[in-house]
Amino acid sequence: MPITVKLDDLLHARRMTLTELSDRVGITLANLSVLKTGKAKAIRFSTLEAVCRALDCQPGDIFVFEEDEETEQ
Repeated sequence: MPITVKLDDLLHARRMTLTELSDRVGITLANLSVLKTGKAKAIRFSTLEAVCRALDCQPGDIFVFEEDEETEQ
């Protein structure tokens, strides 16, 4: 999939654990884990807003579009 989730990098840069983010955002650890590993199929804007507020970042800091070689054809 050409969308890469950079949540782990942001957490590391902010010296924050996924558990701490879960507490701050009010989202279950399991759901954040699905997002972090890139297995999520969708994200609500309210969830994205809460994560961005907690990490003091923009949505583009969390998600990156990277063209696949297969997709380029």
